[in-house]
Amino acid sequence: MRISIAQTILFSLCLGLLGTILGWILKGLLRRSESDKLQNDAREVLKQAEHQKKQALLEAREEWLKAKTRLEKELAEKGREEQKIRAALDERVAALGERDARLQRSEQELGSRERGLEKAQTESRLERDRARKLGDELTEQLSRVSGLTVEDARQMLLNDLRQEVRFEAARSIREAREEAQRRAEMEAGKIVALAIERTASEWTAERSVSIFPIAGEKLKGRIIGHEGKNIRAFEKATGVQLLMDDQPGAVVLSCFNPIKREVARLTLERLLKDGNIHPRRIEELVERNQRRVDEQMLRAGQEALRELGITGVHPEMVRVLGRLRYRTSYGQNVLMHSIEVAKLTAIMASELKLDGALAKRAGLLHDIGKAIDFEREGTHPEIGVEVATRYGEHPVVINAIGSHHDDVEVIHPISVLVSAADAISGSRPGARRKGVVDYVKRIEQLEGLANAMEGVEQSYAIQAGREIRVIARPGSVTDEQLSLLAADLAKKIQSTMEYPGRIKVTVIREMRATATAQ
Repeated sequence: MRISIAQTILFSLCLGLLGTILGWILKGLLRRSESDKLQNDAREVLKQAEHQKKQALLEAREEWLKAKTRLEKELAEKGREEQKIRAALDERVAALGERDARLQRSEQELGSRERGLEKAQTESRLERDRARKLGDELTEQLSRVSGLTVEDARQMLLNDLRQEVRFEAARSIREAREEAQRRAEMEAGKIVALAIERTASEWTAERSVSIFPIAGEKLKGRIIGHEGKNIRAFEKATGVQLLMDDQPGAVVLSCFNPIKREVARLTLERLLKDGNIHPRRIEELVERNQRRVDEQMLRAGQEALRELGITGVHPEMVRVLGRLRYRTSYGQNVLMHSIEVAKLTAIMASELKLDGALAKRAGLLHDIGKAIDFEREGTHPEIGVEVATRYGEHPVVINAIGSHHDDVEVIHPISVLVSAADAISGSRPGARRKGVVDYVKRIEQLEGLANAMEGVEQSYAIQAGREIRVIARPGSVTDEQLSLLAADLAKKIQSTMEYPGRIKVTVIREMRATATAQ
């Protein structure tokens, strides 16, 4: 029993030792297998690295070859450019050499010429000295013979030459003007006379109301109201100032805007008719009359276009045109004046074979700037050009608006016809009204300018100041100088006076010889 246990133990120990030895052997085999695998992996990585290295070397070699080729090409191109530049420089150096040679030859020639000029100047100086001496001797002899000094003789000669040239110029100017005047008057007279005869427009010189009559002085108190509340409300709502004490039995409406004056007139008229005057009623009537006046202006513009047969006008342009109903110039209603100018321009344009419809449109709109000239800065031609351009009017119409007072250059004959029609409409008798004081002042100023001219004996303003007759002194002014005197007086009037239309200057010279037979 003991032996079997010992054997068993021994056998167990042997088995354990054998298992240990087998485990160690197996572990060694496993380690060797892993080592071989790692070595194989390392060899594979080395192979790949070697392959990538060779690939990188090949790519680097290719890039190097490409760069080398590109650099060789660039060097070759630069070499060719350098050769071209060197050749150009050589040519330029050769040209500069030739130019230097020419300059040297020119300098030599100039030197010889300068020497020749100096010699010629010396000879000329000697000749001038001899001529001066001879001239002085001749002048002394002439002075002794004539009894005049050199300055007196020179002044006499200059006066004679100046007088002769002035006479010749005056004669030429007079002949040219007479010939041009004869031809122009024949044609223009026919056209203007025909245009005026065919224009049958009725004329009423409407003016913006500035004085409003009232029945009694008590109404002024009602208009003013308690502590002035009514008049303050009225002036605030209308923008028109009421002057209560300027005239007895009347209220003066003072405002630069004629449309506001018309609204104020209608409002005041309605207030006095109803007798119900208070601030709320004033504001209500102002709003109502403003709409009423706007409608009247629109209808006025539409009626003007309908009367003339003009179409295609921008709606806003029609409204602006209607505002001219309440605009006056020297007492002449501008809308009626524009209609008259349109008719005259169309008739004259038709006689001259021009576009009558375009001429009529230009004549109607030539004063369109006066509709809003009291609301913005600038002359009415400038404002009219701005408005017409904004609403797409024809270039000829725009030029006629801007040039009818010679503010811009004329580019079409229709613009000239508009200016002529404007002058005809404004200067005809009864078209425009001015105060007696202004009229007398203008006549006196016109005659004063004429009497101040040298050689004028007397002057008379006729035709309501549209013509002046000047009587020249026959001993001071010759027939040849009449044209120059008339032209000088016309220029003086243009630069000094302000007047509507044109002023005709007529200079008269009369020489009378009287003898008595005994």
